[in-house]
Amino acid sequence: MEIKEFDRVLLKDGREADVMEAFDNKEFIVDVGSSPKDWETISVTINDIEKVISD
Repeated sequence: MEIKEFDRVLLKDGREADVMEAFDNKEFIVDVGSSPKDWETISVTINDIEKVISD
């Protein structure tokens, strides 16, 4: 699975996230949340991602 910066992904815990940075397609900085009021920036690995929703 190829994940690029700004892709929208589904995490294995059911949350959707927007990829802000991708490092060697193994580690990612993503934003999760439904609006600017509850956005949270977290680090995830390729193992935390179920699939790419949109690119």
